[in-house]
Amino acid sequence: MLRLGLLLLILPSLALMGIYFWELAQVRDCTFGGGHWDYLDGVCREMPQPFASLLQRHPLLVNGGMLLSVLGVGLCMVGLYTKRR
Repeated sequence: MLRLGLLLLILPSLALMGIYFWELAQVRDCTFGGGHWDYLDGVCREMPQPFASLLQRHPLLVNGGMLLSVLGVGLCMVGLYTKRR
């Protein structure tokens, strides 16, 4: 139970950070080239575009990842509370 809890605690956070930094690399490449990143379409444009957060664009991914992390904390607490056999 403890191992599953630790996996559920750590893996969703790493996945979300990986997605975030992958997108950040694309945004930086676009802005260094003189463009403006279109967050809704995921492409580089010449005209300024409005900002849309990752939570606004993918709410199920972000909220689901955080819920899995909370479930992982709960499983870790149960795993640490129970005696080993």
